[in-house]
Amino acid sequence: MIQSGKYWFPSFACSLFLWALSANVQAQEPVKIGVAGLVHTHVHWLLDDQENPDIEIVGIAEPNQELAERYLKQHGLSMDLWYPSLEQMIKKAKPEAVCTFTTTADHLKVVELCAPKGIHVMVEKPLALNMEMALAMQSLAEKHKIHLLTNYESTWYGSTQQAWRMVNTKGQIGDLQKIEANHGHPGPVAIGVNEEFLEWLLDPALNGGGALPDFACYGANLFTYFLNGERPESVMAVTRQLQPDLYPEVEDEAIIILNYPNRQGIIQASWNWSDNRKMLFLNGSKGYIHCLDGESMRMYTQQHPTDRKIPAPKVKAPRNNPFSYLAYVVNGLIDPDPWECSALPNNMLVMEILDAARLSAKTGQLVKLESKE
Repeated sequence: MIQSGKYWFPSFACSLFLWALSANVQAQEPVKIGVAGLVHTHVHWLLDDQENPDIEIVGIAEPNQELAERYLKQHGLSMDLWYPSLEQMIKKAKPEAVCTFTTTADHLKVVELCAPKGIHVMVEKPLALNMEMALAMQSLAEKHKIHLLTNYESTWYGSTQQAWRMVNTKGQIGDLQKIEANHGHPGPVAIGVNEEFLEWLLDPALNGGGALPDFACYGANLFTYFLNGERPESVMAVTRQLQPDLYPEVEDEAIIILNYPNRQGIIQASWNWSDNRKMLFLNGSKGYIHCLDGESMRMYTQQHPTDRKIPAPKVKAPRNNPFSYLAYVVNGLIDPDPWECSALPNNMLVMEILDAARLSAKTGQLVKLESKE
């Protein structure tokens, strides 16, 4: 046994080295990315990321040729990448994954086209217009064995990732008792959202509402991440129209209370903040962490009893960038945990919460979520 062990370690170390070398080579193979739609301005995030060695944009599908010409010229891209339909782009460009910047209502159509061809999909938050569409998307993804991911800006924040480690790995603030999420901005009109985005953002048939789907999804997603998939027992929501002249068809204010067995979550989603904000407040039995933005935090713990502002650490690739993360998932180098922010199980629960919040706001009643046990 001793003699056998003498040769095991070098052999293991050599295998480990070769595996690491192989993984490194694989990670450097750019994944062929197709773009579905340009009407969601988060697409600039991807179009600005052309130097990313993990991805290669091979096609852009957008029926509005004028919009395509404008955006491709802005980013120095050739119109040779443009296709008037997603079907044509898939057939000609043969992407391995598609990043989706359509209306929320069109997310299902993208998955219906991509999943049967084995093409992975990343959509912008939220996952779907409603739970019915989310279930159809989940069924297609599972049937055809594709990854279906959802992109939130807050996923890639150093503050989000550091706070999760402090709460769930180090236990620095004890048991979470109350979580609060404040997300939003002064409103899409006030911040100058372009015509193509505004047209569908204010249409409940295309966006699922206003500030509620636009920003409450962040809180629901982060709560699910920090609580490792714990389901709320009930949801209570109140919505308002504080700017009815600008947003006559949708709510611009939403407050949602999530009741968990041993804690409470409060989401404030608004198009009426005086600033742009994505803030998370984690209050535990032994302290608190406030994520003020992507780069800064405040904390109080028993080890650090003086409230202080601290910088969030820089996030290492590929978890600092949605498109690098997608490439690593497609290449099999990352297997998403079910409850991390981009993962499908997390976002299915987000959709349950958003649908319950809409129903509660409409009826004025507490909505109970069914147990999955």
